[in-house]
Amino acid sequence: MSHLQPVPSGDPSPESSGVAALAGLLRRSARGDEQAFAELYDATSARVHGLVLRVVRDPAQSEEVTQEVFLQIWRTAARFDESKGSALAWMMTLAHRRAVDRVRAAEAVNRQDTTYHQSTHVVSHDSTAEAAEHSMEARRVRAALAELTPVQREALELAYFGGYTHTEVATMLDLPVGTAKTRIRDGLIRLRDAMGVGQ
Repeated sequence: MSHLQPVPSGDPSPESSGVAALAGLLRRSARGDEQAFAELYDATSARVHGLVLRVVRDPAQSEEVTQEVFLQIWRTAARFDESKGSALAWMMTLAHRRAVDRVRAAEAVNRQDTTYHQSTHVVSHDSTAEAAEHSMEARRVRAALAELTPVQREALELAYFGGYTHTEVATMLDLPVGTAKTRIRDGLIRLRDAMGVGQ
């Protein structure tokens, strides 16, 4: 499993494999079926790698992260819960989290490199308050997301965290574009209401 390379985008796309087929391949992978995992990889690697590249931006690091994502999928496939969303959405969520983790790790290294030069800098009350405010806001968003239905949360995560268009979200979730737009719109309305944002 450690020598996986992203399949070129001309290869079979996730939507052509079908939502149910991907879920079946994921379930078989959870039972240790390497052939099923290879098929799952072939069907989804281009999409996963594309998302990772969009977040990480560095091609070499994106390949590494994509390999890490598929290793994680292989190890945790049994955790996939079909009642909470599609197999592809679950995989893309793992990919997005792993990519963001890589970006944050790189930023942390950069911060450590500059810490020595800033060691005498006193943090102002304003910047401390601002950091606390951002932290509280992030907690509010996470709590609000938890109140959405699984289908709304899945569509929102792909559209806003994954950066996909309504058409792409519809394709990935095997839905009509209108249905995908409705889920995203309804999810945003519930999110706004849950966060107490004014009409």
